[in-house]
Parts: sequence; C-alpha cells; structure tokens
Amino acid sequence: MSDSSRPRRFSRAYWVRVLAANVAAALVVTVVYSGVGLHTPLRRMLEAFGVSMLFSFIIGPMLGIVMPRVGRVVSCRYTFPVDWIILIATMIGIALAGSFAAILILAGIGYLHGAGIVATWMAGSLKASIVITLIFGIFVTVVESMRRRLEETTVALRTKERDEADARRLAAEAQLASIESRVQPHFLFNTLNSIAALVHDDPAGAERMTGQLAALLRSALDSTATPAVTLDEELLVVRAYLDIERVRFGDRLRYSVDVANGAGRTMIPRLALQTLVENSVKYAVALRRDGASIRVHAVASRDRLRVTVEDDGPGFTGSARPPGHGLYLLEQRLHLLFGDRASLVVERREGKTAVGIDVPSDGPRS
Repeated sequence: MSDSSRPRRFSRAYWVRVLAANVAAALVVTVVYSGVGLHTPLRRMLEAFGVSMLFSFIIGPMLGIVMPRVGRVVSCRYTFPVDWIILIATMIGIALAGSFAAILILAGIGYLHGAGIVATWMAGSLKASIVITLIFGIFVTVVESMRRRLEETTVALRTKERDEADARRLAAEAQLASIESRVQPHFLFNTLNSIAALVHDDPAGAERMTGQLAALLRSALDSTATPAVTLDEELLVVRAYLDIERVRFGDRLRYSVDVANGAGRTMIPRLALQTLVENSVKYAVALRRDGASIRVHAVASRDRLRVTVEDDGPGFTGSARPPGHGLYLLEQRLHLLFGDRASLVVERREGKTAVGIDVPSDGPRS
C-alpha cells in the first residue's frame, strides 16, 4: 500500500486545529449571515451562534477527515490547477452534504418546520455553508499541506544525516580494514626487507619502493580523506600497492592496468579499487605456487563507469560477504554514496574471477 492510500492517524493537535477552525467559522457565519450585531438580544445571538456551530460541527469534521486523504492522493496524481479544481469540488460536495444534514437535524428537533425547509436551506444556509467551507477548507488545506511538507523535509534531513553518519562509519571501517591489511607486521617487515635487499644492488629501486610505501601508508592513514575520489587518484595508490607486492611475490604476481580514455575522471568510493585488488592478491596470488595474473580494467559509457579487477585464481563464492569483510563494506558504501544507482558485480567465467563496481558517471548523490 502506498503512502497516499494508507489510512492516516490524526493527532490530538490536528483535531484541536479543526475545532478552532469550526468555532471561527461559526462566529463568521453568525456575524455575516445571521444579522447579529451589537444591539442583537443575547438570546437571539446565542441561538444564531448555536445554529452556526451545528453546521460547523457537521461540516468541519467531514473536512478534517476527507480533505487530508483527498489532498494527499490528488497531489501525487495531478498538478495545478487540476488538483485545486478537484479539491474545491470536494469541499463543495462536503458543504452540500453537511448543510443538508444540519437542516434535517434542525427540522427533526422542531427548530424548522413546514414546507419551507428546503427553500430555507437553498436560500441561505447552503450559500453560507459553501462560502465558509471554501474559505476555511482552502485555508486548512494549505496549512496542513505546508505542515506535511515541513514534516517530510524534516524526515528527509534526518534520514540524510543518518546516512551521512553511516557513510562516515563505513568509510572509517573500510579505512581501518585497509590500514590493518597494509600495516600488518609481516607486510611491513617484508616490504622493509625488500628495500634493504635493494639498497646495495638497486639503490634507485629501493628509493622508488620507499616512496611507494610512503604513498600507500599516507593514503591509508589520512583521517581527513573524502569518501569519494577520482579513478585516477585511486589508481595511484593501487599501482603503488601492486608494485610493492610484486617485489614480494616476484613473477608470481603479474598485473596490468587498462583504463579507457575519460574514465579516470569519474568519482568512485575511496579505497574501492584498492579493496578489490587486495582481495585478488590475498585469494589468488598468495595461495598459489604459480601465483596469478591480475587485470584492472575500466571502461566508461555515456553515463556509467564499470571498473573490474579480474584474476585467474581459484575463485570464490560471490554471495559470501560476511559483515566486516572488505567486499561487504564496499557494497554498503556504494549504496550510501550512490543509492540504487551503483552495484558490486561478481562474475566467474572461463577460469577467471572478475569483481567490479558499476557506478554512474555523474558521481555520488548530494
């Protein structure tokens, strides 16, 4: 059931506003249409006010129950001026039914009698009921519409704040997972030992590897990092990581990077590609004597970007993404940054496993 068709529960404050509008409408009718003035006897004044209150307390609750529901449905299906034509027609219908019911009640208690009841209704009561119903009905409809929009805006802002908080939390968890994978003692020791081995035989290589390690750690430890970066920026970190791991694994790690023209400017979640590459190194290269080949491929279409990390390792079950796992965190971050416009794709074909992200080229939602 949609929001427009779901029965609405009215608050006590809402009915207080309806009651206040009924009393105000009765006062207006008493003064304008009943001929009550400063010199009118008190009994005649109270009598006229009582009759007006009867009309108000029949028509008012009908407006209070019907108009919010009709207004919600109409606002979803029609635009101005059709929506207001339907709303005004509904108010006139309520005025007709309510005023006729009030006349019947007055006739039933003996206040009105004789063959002139319908004529009395047509001559005065109906006109007053329609005018006052339209005045107060339009006013209440506009006020309640503004209140509803304010409530919806408030809910949207709170939802956005919650999503942003979740995005920051998930980004922090992903960053922590990345830090843990990079600063584990064996990773640092292996990297530093490789640098030490290169110092005498290949000083330039040792210097280059030191810079790669510094860039990698700087990216991982940057607490002020934005949640999204361009693909080109992410590739700088990924290449540094792969070059370091290549020194560790030697010919067991083979990789290539193929990025189509224009794809590098598209925004992706920070550490997204790094997560996919680390996954391939951990499950494809490290576990096999012969290692594996890793291919980073990015292609941009008119409004989409697909970035894929493919390896020829043993593969894994794409549905197995336990909470806290890198792919699980990445999938959650994709949803928070892009909503339903992005996805994590896992494919197994011809002895190769491809894990990729598909994101819109216009970047994260604002």
